[in-house]
Amino acid sequence: MPSFDIVSKVDAQTLDNAINNAKKEILNRYDFNGSKSTVDLDKKTNVIKIVTEDDMRLKAITDSIISRMMKQSLDPKSLDFGKEFQSSGNMITKEITVKEGLDKEAAKKVVAKIKASGLKVQPSIMDDQVRVTAKKIDDLQAVISLCRGEDFGQPLQFINMRN
Repeated sequence: MPSFDIVSKVDAQTLDNAINNAKKEILNRYDFNGSKSTVDLDKKTNVIKIVTEDDMRLKAITDSIISRMMKQSLDPKSLDFGKEFQSSGNMITKEITVKEGLDKEAAKKVVAKIKASGLKVQPSIMDDQVRVTAKKIDDLQAVISLCRGEDFGQPLQFINMRN
């Protein structure tokens, strides 16, 4: 039976390129001249750590990261903006988590939306992905277009289309 998987993944190399481009942009900006701002990406835990002096610079850095991600065709919905907190001295630290995989709530929303559509398909949750099977490929393509038109709070990719 034909099937495909619905996942939410971020390409690590593309994310690294976007962060490096944002760092270069921040270093070259006049309003960051003499600033002690840093942006670091921890590739193992997928956390972006921003350390800067004030809220204005923090907002400029996050805007730069989002714009660079969009230019690299990464969806900024995959970022989970955490709380900002004071670190040593007058520095502000913010950690942004990169969401990897579909969480349970988003997977349940996807399955509920597919079941409510009335298409003859069988969605099932498998760890951090949703597998959809059907008798006809046309039904699977209808599910893909249905999911693309809906916002589930995370970017979705459709992989492993099999006959």
